[in-house]
Amino acid sequence: MVSTPAPAQPRRQYDTHDVTNQPPALTPYDASEDTALLEGLRREGAGWAEEDVRRLGLRAGSAEAQEWAEQANVHEPVLRTHDRYGNRIDEVDFHPSWHHLMRAAVAEGLAATPWAEDRPGAHVARTAGGLVWGHTEAGHGCPTSMTYAAVPALRAQPELAKIYEPLLTSRVYEPGLQVPTEKRGLLAGMGMTEKQGGSDVRTNTTTAWPTAEPGVYQLRGHKWFTSAPMCDVFLVLAQAPEGLSCFLVPRILPDGSRNTFRIQRLKDKLGNRSNASSEPEFDGTVAWLVGPEGRGVKTIIEMVNCTRLDCVMMSATLMRKTLVEAGHHVRHRSAFGARLVDQPLMRNVLADLALESEAATTLTLRLAGSADRAVRGDAGEAAFRRIATAVGKYWVTKRGPAFTAEALECLGGNGYVEESGMPRHYREAPLLSIWEGSGNVNALDVLRALRREPGTAQALFDELALAQGADARLDAAVTRLEGLLATGSESGARRLVELMALTLQASLLVRHAPPAVADAFCATRLGGDWGHAFGTLPDSADLDAVMNRALPGGS
Repeated sequence: MVSTPAPAQPRRQYDTHDVTNQPPALTPYDASEDTALLEGLRREGAGWAEEDVRRLGLRAGSAEAQEWAEQANVHEPVLRTHDRYGNRIDEVDFHPSWHHLMRAAVAEGLAATPWAEDRPGAHVARTAGGLVWGHTEAGHGCPTSMTYAAVPALRAQPELAKIYEPLLTSRVYEPGLQVPTEKRGLLAGMGMTEKQGGSDVRTNTTTAWPTAEPGVYQLRGHKWFTSAPMCDVFLVLAQAPEGLSCFLVPRILPDGSRNTFRIQRLKDKLGNRSNASSEPEFDGTVAWLVGPEGRGVKTIIEMVNCTRLDCVMMSATLMRKTLVEAGHHVRHRSAFGARLVDQPLMRNVLADLALESEAATTLTLRLAGSADRAVRGDAGEAAFRRIATAVGKYWVTKRGPAFTAEALECLGGNGYVEESGMPRHYREAPLLSIWEGSGNVNALDVLRALRREPGTAQALFDELALAQGADARLDAAVTRLEGLLATGSESGARRLVELMALTLQASLLVRHAPPAVADAFCATRLGGDWGHAFGTLPDSADLDAVMNRALPGGS
């Protein structure tokens, strides 16, 4: 008799795939839970915006907003040069997540809204909002930044500003190409660089010739980098009869017809992939003169100050975002018998990153404060802004790639895969150093300001003097800086600007940060008690104090 086998015992699913020792999802979290940011917001005159910044921080760290950020980068913009019938349309299609991000950013006043507000601190509030909303993704910050920067340049032509400024400063996001004056809100882009010149915009070959109508020109040429081609209007440089000039170019003309704006291709970029960067060709393209003929660079200089500030802001944001990600991971991950966050060497790395992040955030808000006071007529702050923004643009954006790489490494192999989001941040970091002038361009611009605008050096040293006597290492660094200024050469410009940035950051931390933070920063960045990589703070540094201040929820 054959026996019946016993029924098999049901097997547990995934016996080999139990998930342990992995962190939970970071989201939802509060992107505004940043002591240095909130202190700077209040100190620079925008404490009235704190409730809005905190609300925006919760929204930025929500699962919904973080998913928008992911999807906007997975589903990249697509160029459509022609419609189905063969008509030239030159449009770019974006994923709905891009529009969700843009709608939120514009509604929160992160585009040009501060120019329409009389309240002191409006520009600081916008920068603080960018520091928290930037925890989503960086690409959509490009059109909001250009729109913000376009307003002061447009004011060089009051009749145009009267028409377009109220629409540029609107909190309404209305995508799609329409007659600009028939929309409730506009976005502005820029077309400055060309392939033969890059940052040397005076070598531009795009030509502009006047028509019979005063102030109206036609352009012909090819721009090499024009981001966000679905903006409504663009500030463009071109060679007019009297020299390089600035023009406003609409995508749609007042009669409803399409202006000639032939998008040849979209750039296949390292990062910033949610945002479309294009190469447009102009051929009889209608443009309106902004400012006097031949004064194009002078017209856009105020715009450059604005976009450079946003480069500093976004670099500081990437630092903070990746630090939060690293801190979250090491709190929940264990190795060699202890949580990573309790491992002394990991604590050194995180504390070192925290110092860099706080210095970047504090400087960003100081620059925003100077911008706010400068536009309200403070000549001293205008001089400080002129030099300090270029200094900050050089240094903070230079620190970004090394910082994000170190923060990524805190996650180990988990940080190297796309799902973590860290590779996207890492790819984004180099852009901020390149956009609006690479490192060399900014360093040489600092030299130019020092030589041609003597008040800028005095403004910087007046700021540094506010911390005089508080730290011997800072005092010694200021003395070294004075010596470098006296003998500075063009080949040594980077060395000079680096020391300017470090002394400025140190002076702000000495005055405004806890002693443990200021001491560790001065000891390492100025005193030489540091290695060549993050995580080399001296044993004397108060790692616990630095980390507990920087990481939400303590360590």
